[in-house]
Amino acid sequence: MSTSQPVSAVPATPTVPRWVWWLPLVIFGVSAPLWLHWTEPGLFLAINRWCAPVAAPVWTGLSLLGNAWGILGVTAPLLVLAPRLLWAWLCAAPFAIVFARTGKFFIESPRPAAEVDNAQMRIVGELLHNVSMPSGHTLTAFAVASGIYFALPVARRWRHAWLLLLAAGAGLSRIAVGAHWPGDVMVGAALGLLSGLLGQLLLQRVPAAWYQAQSWALRTVALLVVAAGYTLVTDALDFAENQPVQYLLAVVVLVALLGFVQRSFMSKKGL
Repeated sequence: MSTSQPVSAVPATPTVPRWVWWLPLVIFGVSAPLWLHWTEPGLFLAINRWCAPVAAPVWTGLSLLGNAWGILGVTAPLLVLAPRLLWAWLCAAPFAIVFARTGKFFIESPRPAAEVDNAQMRIVGELLHNVSMPSGHTLTAFAVASGIYFALPVARRWRHAWLLLLAAGAGLSRIAVGAHWPGDVMVGAALGLLSGLLGQLLLQRVPAAWYQAQSWALRTVALLVVAAGYTLVTDALDFAENQPVQYLLAVVVLVALLGFVQRSFMSKKGL
C-alpha cells in the first residue's frame, strides 16, 4: 500500500478574511511617526538600551529567522511533515525580495551607527552604515510567518499566533543589535505581512502534485534545503554568535533530507 498522500486529499488554500488585507496599510500608517524619524534617535536608543541586558546570542538567534538560509534550515522539517506550508512561505518569498530590494535601492537611509554616537548604543556584529530602509530581516521573518499562518485552516490559526510573535522578535532583534531604526522594522513588518498575503494568491495556483515527494518541484526545493545545510555549516550567517545554532540547524536539515529521501523512495516503489 502506498504511503503517499493522494493528490485529491490535499486541502485547498484557506480563505484570508478581507479585512486582513488592510493590516499592512494600517501598520504602515500608524508607524508613520517612526519611519519619518520624528522620535529618533531617542526611541532607537531607548529600545536598544532596554534590550542590552539580554545576551547577544538571543538577539542574533532571532535575527537568523530573517536570513533566507537560516529560515530554510528552520523550516526544513516541513519538507516531510507539511510540504504545503513550505510552499506557502516560498510563494511569499518573491514578493519579499522585490519589496526589500526596491526599498533599499530607492531609499537612501543611513543606519543608526552612521548617525548615533556608537558609544551610546549596543552594536552586535558588523558595523553597518547605509541601506537601512526597510529591514530586510524583519520583512523576511514576517513574510515566512504570515505565509505559513494564513495557509493554516482558520480554526487552527489562533494556536499558531506564536509564528507572528517570533517574527516580531526578529524585528526587535534588529534594533537590539544596532542594525535598524524602529521605523525600518515597522515598514519591514508591513511589507512582510503583505508578502505573506500575496503569497497566498500564488499558493492557490500551486498544483497539488507539487506537494508529493516524487514531484520534480518538491525535489528542487529539497536541493535548496541541501544548499542551506551546506551554507549553515560553512558560513557564519550575519553573526559569529550564530555558529552553534547553525550547526544545530544543519542537523535538522540532515534529518529532514533523510526523511524526504526515504519518502521519495517509498513513493517510487509504491510501498
